[in-house]
Amino acid sequence: MVMAMAKSVLPLLFTFFCLFIALTAADWNIINRRTNNGLKISLKNYCESWRLNVELHNVRYFKLVPEECVGYIGNYVTSTQYKVDSERTIEECIVYLTKGCSLKGDGTDAWIFDIDDTLISTVPYYKKAQYGGKKLNITDLEAWMSEAKAPVLGHTLRFFNLLKAKGVDIILISARREALRSATIENLVQKGYHGWSDLFFRSDEEKDVEKYKSDVRRRLVKGGYCIWGILGDQYSSLEGTPSGRRTFKLPNPMYYVA
Repeated sequence: MVMAMAKSVLPLLFTFFCLFIALTAADWNIINRRTNNGLKISLKNYCESWRLNVELHNVRYFKLVPEECVGYIGNYVTSTQYKVDSERTIEECIVYLTKGCSLKGDGTDAWIFDIDDTLISTVPYYKKAQYGGKKLNITDLEAWMSEAKAPVLGHTLRFFNLLKAKGVDIILISARREALRSATIENLVQKGYHGWSDLFFRSDEEKDVEKYKSDVRRRLVKGGYCIWGILGDQYSSLEGTPSGRRTFKLPNPMYYVA
């Protein structure tokens, strides 16, 4: 009987041993990782450094959030720190608008906004997509966008309304496709956004987001606009020529749009 029990327990012990070795290996590779200079770093250090370098635009063109950092990124974009970081960006926009802009007041003053994760949030969708750790299904994302349920980013709405009060024309340039125009307008109006001067969406032929947004800005400038500022969560909203006199980036470590 003792021999029989031993035989039944051995497979379980072997399985546990293999799992322990795998976890130990993972810990050794990530949690006990060292830099080239020999500095020991924790998983939190590693993921915070990755996130920071996304914002600094040192990490580019990533398709997925590193698997070991999915939980960390999820915690960040649902945290008070994310809200504080975003509100700090808006405060800097307000300081610049009130102290650094010599508005002309003749209908040529303009400010440009992106939409997703600038005016409204896609965090609820990306929660289902492991906060960027799961390969993006664009059909699924656009189906979610078409429901017009994205929550408002209140800090940006506050700045949006300040611009309107100062008579600045607000231009929205979205990476969303033209097919989402009606749902997007519905979503924006429901969340309190109204009174923009123009709203641009991509055609199916426009694949390069940075080029598409630069082309729109070029038409705006040729039409007489002075673009005092641009606010977005992606560098493709800010780079290219012509640009705004100042650009401001909101934090977003979940995805990269080129």
